Amino acid sequence: MSSRSPIESRAQNDLVAEHFRRSCDTLSRAADDPEFRAAIHAIAETIAAACWGGHKLLIAGNGGSAADAQHIAGEFLSRLNFDRNPLPAIALTTDSSVLTAIGNDYGFERTFERQVRGLGKPGDVFVAISTSGRSPNVIAALQAAREGGLTTIGFTGSAPNGLMQPLCDHYLAAPAKETPLIQQIHIVAAHATCGLVEQSLFPRLK
Repeated sequence: MSSRSPIESRAQNDLVAEHFRRSCDTLSRAADDPEFRAAIHAIAETIAAACWGGHKLLIAGNGGSAADAQHIAGEFLSRLNFDRNPLPAIALTTDSSVLTAIGNDYGFERTFERQVRGLGKPGDVFVAISTSGRSPNVIAALQAAREGGLTTIGFTGSAPNGLMQPLCDHYLAAPAKETPLIQQIHIVAAHATCGLVEQSLFPRLK
């Protein structure tokens, strides 16, 4: 039997309901924003063109954004909505030996930058995910990507910052300042992007 009082249970239910309301409100703001939708279309077109040209997608972020990077890479390499050929995508967050070697030898701020320089080629696409837009290792990787001739895409939140946006060819700012809500928008936007890329590269007969 639960030891919680009915008042405690009601309060917790109210917190859950409020979280879902904020989540729905944030999703609605994103869906109703024509600039936000246009940014997703532009990102999808960029990725589709790169894949069509034989290039690949590199993705990086920290914490929950690292999980998002791996999730997105999985959707491209496996499938999202239907069976099709795999698309080349690499999450720069998965190789513990590489991450710890670079972190130990060069510092944590260069964990993604070194990988971008070693794995990225001109024409590839680098997707940088940072809810704050200020993650030092993500910013360093964006700088390396620009220097290496990669197309750069940034996923962040609505808090103003001057670090990430100038380094991005395409920039998607979730209409939220709370990290969990930003991350929800990022993965929904990534699913929409992958779906558009699938439709572009693998059109199916109706």
